[in-house]
Amino acid sequence: MMLLASVGIVLGHASAAAGTLDDVRKRGTLRCGVSEGLPGFSSQGEDKRWTGFDVDYCRALAAAVLGDASKVEFVPLSATARFEELAAKKIDVLSRNTTWTFERDVVLGLEFVGVSYYDGQGFMTRRSNGVQSALQLVGASVCVLDGTTSAANAQRYFADNNISVTIQPFQAREELVKAYDAGTCDAYSADASGLASDRQRMSEPDAHMLLPEVISKEPLGPVVRQDDRQWIEIGRWVLYLLINAEEAGWTKAAASGGAGEQPISVSQAATQQLGLDAQWPVLVIKAVGNYGEIFARNVGADSPLELPRGVNALWTRGGILYAPPLR
Repeated sequence: MMLLASVGIVLGHASAAAGTLDDVRKRGTLRCGVSEGLPGFSSQGEDKRWTGFDVDYCRALAAAVLGDASKVEFVPLSATARFEELAAKKIDVLSRNTTWTFERDVVLGLEFVGVSYYDGQGFMTRRSNGVQSALQLVGASVCVLDGTTSAANAQRYFADNNISVTIQPFQAREELVKAYDAGTCDAYSADASGLASDRQRMSEPDAHMLLPEVISKEPLGPVVRQDDRQWIEIGRWVLYLLINAEEAGWTKAAASGGAGEQPISVSQAATQQLGLDAQWPVLVIKAVGNYGEIFARNVGADSPLELPRGVNALWTRGGILYAPPLR
């Protein structure tokens, strides 16, 4: 009901070039590709409800384009299937701990709308191994997830340091986690955030530790197809709204309670051109809160992972998180 008046005006402007936005509205749901289960980022609880950092981005996008953050169909995808499903239009957006790389951006016909989480690849091992550094993993077997950047990064790191290891790739994350927990591998290498998440799933979480080395840059973010400019910009500016809202101190409580005026100036000309409701920023922040709130409750201080903000802090607070203005 909230969208009908203004959306009816702008859809006429966009109808000549029907694309993903029209498909989503006709279907009435947003199809969002997520991981098969990564606590803190995207996982399904016993009540079948999906939660997580990546999940909240999908809800924000649904709030912006459908006026209802609950109208999301979550599609769990493996690392090897994620890009094919997106290219085949089985999903509208991929929000699944995916690293932005030159090859993926150019060769696959996909578009990363921005960086939602700055990460880096690390290593996890058992405390009982007595290892304090990845440089001590001589002769070790190292589990990695196939179809990710982790395998090549690990091979390069150990080759550069003249360390002989055995890289063991697994097709599914669940299979990898069980194998590592069972002792099949001496170490497990992946994005540090993913390792922290998977450590919570071990039979004895405290028996495992993350080693200090970070061996790569892993800018993670939502992905869409490259052939729909309107949808790319919608995905991008929903992400940027979340970051700008934190910088402005605009919270979910403030948006929900109508406290004061909207603290962010948003271009209405651009809003209309993208086919969004004039109130889309309010709908988004009311649904999921700002970036800081999303981070805290899913992976940060208010979550079991307790990950520090680190480089994911705002640029005004010592991090590198920065978004262009919406005006």
